[in-house]
Amino acid sequence: MTERAVFTVSALNGHIRALLDGDDLLQSVAVRGELSNYKIYPSGHHYFTLKDAESSIRCVMFRSSASRLRWTPESGMSVTACGRVSVYPRDGAYQLYCTELIPQGTGDLQLAYEQLKKKLEAEGLFAPEHKKPIPRFPARIAVVTSAAGAAVRDIIRVCGKRWPMATLLVLPVRVQGTEAPPEIAGALRYANRWRVADLIITGRGGGSIEDLWAFNDERVARAIYESEIPVISAVGHEPDVTIADYVADLRAATPSNAAELAVPDENELRETLANAEARCGQAVRKRLELSRRRLEELGSRRVLQSPTGYIDLKRMELDVQRAGLLRAQEARLAAAKQRHVRAAASLDALSPLKVLSRGYAVAEDGAGCVVRSVDDVASGAPLRVIVPDGVLHCAVKDKERRITDGRAAGSEL
Repeated sequence: MTERAVFTVSALNGHIRALLDGDDLLQSVAVRGELSNYKIYPSGHHYFTLKDAESSIRCVMFRSSASRLRWTPESGMSVTACGRVSVYPRDGAYQLYCTELIPQGTGDLQLAYEQLKKKLEAEGLFAPEHKKPIPRFPARIAVVTSAAGAAVRDIIRVCGKRWPMATLLVLPVRVQGTEAPPEIAGALRYANRWRVADLIITGRGGGSIEDLWAFNDERVARAIYESEIPVISAVGHEPDVTIADYVADLRAATPSNAAELAVPDENELRETLANAEARCGQAVRKRLELSRRRLEELGSRRVLQSPTGYIDLKRMELDVQRAGLLRAQEARLAAAKQRHVRAAASLDALSPLKVLSRGYAVAEDGAGCVVRSVDDVASGAPLRVIVPDGVLHCAVKDKERRITDGRAAGSEL
């Protein structure tokens, strides 16, 4: 018999939760039913039951998701709840964790809206790095909207008041109905192909989700994304957010707000320029004042008041330098003279003439070499004997060698 696995309650609930969380189908479901026992807790979380004629399921919508609701859910309403199914481990009960509640009647459009939004977001159409900067001073603005709607009149009125230098080009299209999306997308591509403007504003006035649906169309979204000209989206009123708003380079709350974002205010710009002019004038005056003070400071210096005084000072410095050089030169010459005297005395002491003056004589052989030994000459050889007052020419008669112990050797005949 196979041993049966034993779980704790927590382990079993965790295992069941893991099974449910691992089912991809249960991670994104839409369940249609009737709201029952709807409660909003102080924490901001919404708890309710979704039921039909035969069954019910517990549901929870956390505060982060509930804060995005644009309507107030009540018990008895028919809705479509979107979210994921999982187990609450503490009670061991599975429930639907809702992220969206769609009221019956608009649920299909809303679900389509969310699906397209998720798809385009995954493709990067909403990414901030793809947003193009809005030109600060557009010369030409293309307005893609209905020629008969209030939106175009608001845009023309606001632009004319704020920045009358801009030229507005209206590209009339339908903004409601099945023909509206291709017309809007076509006008956007036309404006880019012929470079008719520096900026594009596209949108319409307010209405229901059905009225605004043309700006939730994928064709319009991709035309906005592909536009090389910056696009401002101005659809509906402040609470209305369409796919076009996410893709556009800039979203405006209303068509009037789009015109305000598209062009600067002439009066504000004039005031800014006037302030800049005043600041520039003040800066120039301050610079001139500093330069004047600097000039006065330089003018008060002695070198400018008496130019020759600077030269006289340098002359005095030159005299001091010259005197110092002369003293150094004299000291160096005196030291050299002393060295010369000492060297002359040393040379004089070593001079042969000095030796001769003391009674000595120098003998040279016939070749002029000094005779240093009896062996340097032979008997009968001529000699030159130099004495202090002249030279004696002699011949060697005989030689006698002197012995170091004082005895003399025999004479050579």
